[in-house]
Amino acid sequence: MPSSIDDLPPLRDIIDRYGLRAQKSLGQNFLLDLNLTSKIVRQAGPLEGMHVLEVGPGPGGLTRAILAAGAEKLIVVERDERCIPALEEISSHYPGRLEIIVGDALTRPYAGLVSGERIRIISNLPYNVATPLLTDWLLTIPWPGWIASMTLMFQREVAERICAKPNSKAYGRLSILSQWRTLPAIAMEVGPRAFTPPPKVTSSVVQFEPIKPLPCQASRLEEVTKAAFGQRRKMLRASLKSLAAGGDTGSLLERARIDGERRAESLTVEEFVALANSVREQAE
Repeated sequence: MPSSIDDLPPLRDIIDRYGLRAQKSLGQNFLLDLNLTSKIVRQAGPLEGMHVLEVGPGPGGLTRAILAAGAEKLIVVERDERCIPALEEISSHYPGRLEIIVGDALTRPYAGLVSGERIRIISNLPYNVATPLLTDWLLTIPWPGWIASMTLMFQREVAERICAKPNSKAYGRLSILSQWRTLPAIAMEVGPRAFTPPPKVTSSVVQFEPIKPLPCQASRLEEVTKAAFGQRRKMLRASLKSLAAGGDTGSLLERARIDGERRAESLTVEEFVALANSVREQAE
């Protein structure tokens, strides 16, 4: 019996045919409900005529939903070679629209894959690479470069860190980087039972819309957030000593107009940008 979104077999049949059991070492948790994958894809907006990137497609639940939604071209990056026959079956059903790349998502030169197109990223990211992949994409130069938008699934704890506001426990480096260059918002939650095997945590889909960020060197912002949140219980005059000339944070904080007795979690994104620019000015 074909599925509800295309004429291909249900995903459970595909998994059984190719012996695809999710591997914990690869951070795999498969989504089998194609109605749910279609709902996730709709968070990215209309896809007709769009180019899309998906990382970690597995047996192809999101892949099929993306193509069924009308994407003109979909590039998938999959490390698990066991999944390739299942993806090739989808490719045959959507001729000329699916490009399969076998390899490690963390080592891909993404700008070179997309041939100058701005594309949407839609992925149920493997848990073990989700944060480094997001960080890598957020540091794309020039920004937003090839990224039109990102619709990504994370463990709920990570999603909350991405969207956290100042003076909250979840607020940290990932919050700053995400909110400096995008408007992130949790679009929907997905319970453990939606996955095979069920994870021990709830997942969240986060929608990222690129914005024009305040001028700042990404490397300097990374330095400042690493130092500040690396010792988040300390006042900034102490936690930022490694970045100040001679360890004197007074002038560094004064240029940014920030009280040295404050702590990292109280600063806004704009204030972290001011600190990063102060560090740059000091180095020049």
